[in-house]
Amino acid sequence: MFALKSLHLSRAYASRPNVIQYTSTNTTMDLRSLLGAMGGAGGMGGPPTDGPAIDNAETCYISSLALLKMLKHARAGVPMEVMGLMLGEFVDDYTVHVVDVFAMPQSGTGVSVEAVDPVFQTNMMEMLKQTGRPEMVVGWYHSHPGFGCWLSSTDINTQQSFEQLNPRAIAVVIDPIQSVPGKVVIDAFRLINPTMLMMGQEPRQTTSNIGHLNKPSIQSLIHGVNRHYYSIACGYRKTALEERMLQNLHKEVWTSGLVLKDFEHRDHDNEEAVKGMVKLAQEYTKRVKDEQELSKEELQVRHVGKQDPKRHLQESVEEVMANNISTMLASNIDSTAF
Repeated sequence: MFALKSLHLSRAYASRPNVIQYTSTNTTMDLRSLLGAMGGAGGMGGPPTDGPAIDNAETCYISSLALLKMLKHARAGVPMEVMGLMLGEFVDDYTVHVVDVFAMPQSGTGVSVEAVDPVFQTNMMEMLKQTGRPEMVVGWYHSHPGFGCWLSSTDINTQQSFEQLNPRAIAVVIDPIQSVPGKVVIDAFRLINPTMLMMGQEPRQTTSNIGHLNKPSIQSLIHGVNRHYYSIACGYRKTALEERMLQNLHKEVWTSGLVLKDFEHRDHDNEEAVKGMVKLAQEYTKRVKDEQELSKEELQVRHVGKQDPKRHLQESVEEVMANNISTMLASNIDSTAF
């Protein structure tokens, strides 16, 4: 009897490690499958799954007409912020083409989502379709007069409302104060999905050899670029018709030289020019007298950073003579012709 009990106990203890090993193996497999599922969703434990992602070579091409209208609208509203909607099309995954814009009526110093009037937008879109402008709304623009291109918290809320209608909608920010001829301070933005950041995914990927990434400024980095939203490259591709339009924008014709200016204004301009020439002549006379008392070393640095009265006096005389001659010639031609 004692031998039988010892045999049963030895079999029981011999089989117990196998049960524990089998249970721990199942637990390990369950943890691995759970971590694998989390890794497939973009979390820790495994590589993220492949899916459609926005490319960083995506470019927003703004037409010359749209750029001129945005600049004109933004400068007319200084020092207030203004906003409007952009019309165009999404050509492909790498191209957003903006062909035209129109302003939205709003009041106040800031631009918010409440400024978008749906009734005005619908009526404006219908009228534009009648004029041969069937493009859709691809985003919105607003101005930051004097304080750079970035999105505030209010702008982010406005952009969220646009991205709910179209995930590829863009927000263009233009600064009319810092913009100078030849350099327009403008940038385009789109929000970053916060769930992608929580899962460790990049908002954009590099899948092509076109386009480039612009280095953000310190001011835009402080205000959340590449954290809450990212920048999109802007291009200004012009068609042959747009180039012809820009060439004829400020083109003068030969008849503009025959336009007579009011004689009272001309007399006032001549009087102001003569006063300026008298002042320049006095400065030039004083400079000639001072040069006689200076040494050679002092003469070399005498005119550095100062106005040359002789050159300005000569330019003023030539300008006054040319204006008076053209006025007399135009008046004689007009009196003879008419």
